[in-house]
This record gives sequence, C-alpha cells and structure tokens, in this order.
Amino acid sequence: MPAVETVGFSGSGDISDDSAIWVDQANPANSVVIADNKASSGGGIGVFGMDGKLMQFRGDGMIGNIDVRTGLPLGGQSTVVVGANNRTNNTLALYSLDTATRTLSPIGARSIATFAPNSGLCLYRSKVSGKFYAFVTPYVSGSIQQFELSDNGAGKVDATLVRTLSISSITEGCVADDDLGHLYVGQEDVALWKYGAEPGAGNSRTAVDTVGGGNLVADIEGMAIEYGANGTGRLFVSSQGESKIAVYDRAGGNAFLQKFSVGANGTIDAVTGTDGVDVTTLNAGPQFEQGLLVVHDESNTGGTSSNLKYVPLGAVPR
Repeated sequence: MPAVETVGFSGSGDISDDSAIWVDQANPANSVVIADNKASSGGGIGVFGMDGKLMQFRGDGMIGNIDVRTGLPLGGQSTVVVGANNRTNNTLALYSLDTATRTLSPIGARSIATFAPNSGLCLYRSKVSGKFYAFVTPYVSGSIQQFELSDNGAGKVDATLVRTLSISSITEGCVADDDLGHLYVGQEDVALWKYGAEPGAGNSRTAVDTVGGGNLVADIEGMAIEYGANGTGRLFVSSQGESKIAVYDRAGGNAFLQKFSVGANGTIDAVTGTDGVDVTTLNAGPQFEQGLLVVHDESNTGGTSSNLKYVPLGAVPR
C-alpha cells in the first residue's frame, strides 16, 4: 500500500507516467521524485518532494520518460544529470539537478535530434569505462538509439550516437543495470528483452519474459533495478494490462519471482493501469527508511488526473 501520493497532473491516462528518484544521502528527507507530463498542451517535467507536493515545473513540451545518474563530470564539477525524451520535437532533453535548491536547469549543448517519433528513455553509466549513455526508444518500428554523453568543453552536455538496435514495434520502457552491464527493453506487446548495454555489445538479445505466453500482460511498460550486494537484487517491470508489477531476479537468467499490485490506503486510491516505476534501496526519508518504490497510477481518484504513488520498499513482498 502507498504511504504518499503526488499532486496529480490534469488528465487521466499516461499524462504523468514515468519518474526517477534522486536520494539526498546527507539529508534523506530532502530527496525528490522527478516526473514527466506528456500532455500535448502544457506538458513538461516536474520535481516533487517526499510529501508529494510539486516543487518545480518546467513547461518544456511532451516529456516522455525520465532517468537520473550522479557523477557526470561537467565543467570540472560532479553533476546530477537528468535525462528525458521530448516527444514534441523528438529530441534528447538533458538537465542538471541542483542538489541544494532541488531544481532543474537545461544543460544540453544543442538541440539533439533522436529517432522520430521517440517514445522512451533510460540512462546508463558504464562500470567498464565510466562513460555515461542515454538510450532512446521508438514509438513505432524503428531503432533504439544509444548516445554517449560528454562535456562539450563549455560546461554543457553533448551527445554522440554510438549504436542502434532495430525493433519491430512500439517500445517505451527501458532500464540499464550499471553494475552488470545489461539493458532491459520492453517491446510493449511482444517481450521483455535483455541486451548488452556497452556500445560494442552488438544486437544480440534474449527474451526475459513474453506477453501472452509468459507472465506479462500488454502493455509492458516501466521498469527499474533494485540494486543489492554482489549482483543480487530485483528487476521490477510494469504489467500494465493487469495493473501489476512483475518481479524478476536481477542475477543470472532473471528468473520470474512474483507479481503484486498496489492497493488503496485510506484516502489514497489503488493503482490502476500502472505504467512507469522506479525504485531505490537507499533511505529516502521518513516512512521510506528501507527504500522507496514509485508507481504510476493511470486513473487517480475520480479519473480526472494521473499521479504517482510512493510505496515503502519494505512493504513490497519478497
């Protein structure tokens, strides 16, 4: 059951369907959840506090998926980088998170074009090279693109296309395992695929699970990695057609473990049509000392908005 829910963005459905958690390890109560608003009019990107209240909103267009990584070298400083795909102009949107003010500022060196139309995004920090990458997924059959992110020498982030992976139908959700070097991609009505995340890994892939004959009900949507010690942990995947989260072992062949739903708790309604998810095992403040799971709710109470539910990770069954 959720402990907190965010203020909803107007419009039910997938208006606010993806999020990324940033944890302030020095002061966990100051952690934030960064979320999209992909409305065709008034869309953008927002920053929510751990109380679910909106702290900042940038009306930058139809922002799709959100991801965050720490430690990107930029202008001689270690930067918290937030990546997103912008569906309005089919570009890669890049921001820095000011950890003191907890606000976003654009840091893209230029307008970085992606495959059109784009659908989703995830970031990857290579344990092998230390380099940062962004994966962008297509809204139709086309190419998953891998961009290398780097400082342009003037304190801005530029991106270079280093790999493409062909995919035959709409693909949105993806997540990269920074430690193990895997990329997981959800081809919405087909399968959950596992690729190598390094740019030289080629196009070979394996199916972790499938729609229909497996444990997933279309659409396959958001996904997140729960990092445990020595390669342990879990992979969370949204099985939207049944409003459940499927859970897999992070290690080895990603054995299926279980599925669960997020129910109502007092004035907070149950999750339906779940799309994006994110997870952290870090202390994210009061109520979330053992970690945090954030889940999208397609139809918030009354069906007039979509929002995000904050679930204590310790409450998630194992």
